[in-house]
Amino acid sequence: MKPLFVGLLATLSLGLASQAVQAAPKAPLPPQASIPFVNHDGIRDWHAADSRTLYVQDNRRQWYRATLFAPCFELPFVQTIGFETRGIDTFDRFSTIRVRGERCAVSSVERSDAPPPKAKRAKS
Repeated sequence: MKPLFVGLLATLSLGLASQAVQAAPKAPLPPQASIPFVNHDGIRDWHAADSRTLYVQDNRRQWYRATLFAPCFELPFVQTIGFETRGIDTFDRFSTIRVRGERCAVSSVERSDAPPPKAKRAKS
């Protein structure tokens, strides 16, 4: 009789756990954007905020914030990067960037304001 009770208790707890997971509200994704004609002067400028955030300006001077799946450690220190669009000529959440031979996958691209200004260093 004891194994039946333990099995019933385990089944009940799994059912409650799955209901709790299903009941958790999902955060809506921000509207995704894309930059067309990347290989034909579609990107005008870019600015690395940190190792996971890249601001990209298109040729119409609209800024976009690209968030990366994982840190791209060399990104804050490089002077050139490459944009890989994989067949289509559009930079979007399915694209990757190349930084000193490292491929960094993009997870989202959203319209944004201009990147925040860098903090000025105090003179010592």
